[in-house]
Amino acid sequence: MPVKCLWSNRKDMEQTLKGDEHGWWVVSHDSQVWLPEGKLPYGMAAQCGLEGIVGRKIGEWQGECVWLVSHQKTSQMDSVRQLLDEDVALFQLAGRGVQLAEFYHSHQFCGYCGQKMVHSKTELACLCPQCKERYYPQIAPCVIVAIRRGEEILLAQHQRHCGNMYTVLAGFVEVGETLEQAVAREVMEESNIRIKNLRYISSQPWPFPHSLMMAFMAEYADGDLRHDPKELRDAGWFRYDQLPILPPPGTVARRLIEDTVVLCRDGQE
Repeated sequence: MPVKCLWSNRKDMEQTLKGDEHGWWVVSHDSQVWLPEGKLPYGMAAQCGLEGIVGRKIGEWQGECVWLVSHQKTSQMDSVRQLLDEDVALFQLAGRGVQLAEFYHSHQFCGYCGQKMVHSKTELACLCPQCKERYYPQIAPCVIVAIRRGEEILLAQHQRHCGNMYTVLAGFVEVGETLEQAVAREVMEESNIRIKNLRYISSQPWPFPHSLMMAFMAEYADGDLRHDPKELRDAGWFRYDQLPILPPPGTVARRLIEDTVVLCRDGQE
């Protein structure tokens, strides 16, 4: 299957909106997006009250431009998580917008010389006109892994999650690590077990705040399960047909769990 890019022509992306621009609008401020009636707004810039504000093209969805506008609306600002049930590409573009809005907000001045920064006209970057330093959006690599033991899958309640949801193990990649080493370390730190037959599955941009999730599947090797209470509230082995509350559809965590359930049900080694 061909891999489709979100946006390739990056020239002249930023402009002051005249009002007749058309497309989908990611209006973002303070890591939130404007969701009138719970949906990403679509239509003319003037209809959305965005005339005279600077907008930036950040992608394309359903043949229409997706625009980023760093602006705070007086109401109906919400988390981009509300779009998880929408098309994956639309959620990804909205997440890109949120991350870019925060990047531009936090890079108004050069970290080396203090000069006010300008936005690049040809790429997603901030430039310093004095010392010529160039800044790009920060991406934090993160590994996430589903671990299978026979007909069971290892699931955990993370301290940072609310409610009773269980999910797979995950963590950030540290300096000097390979992705495989990061998976092995995170699993050992959080659960005290070792894994084998590690294999890469997929990836997902995750704008909370600026992660790139790289998903793996693995099999249990050895070790007694003992979760780290600083990271996890609980952890356990769950039979594939007796699962707790899971992450929502559209997340790479849910995909890993569902793929593991198929392996457990089919009894594959």
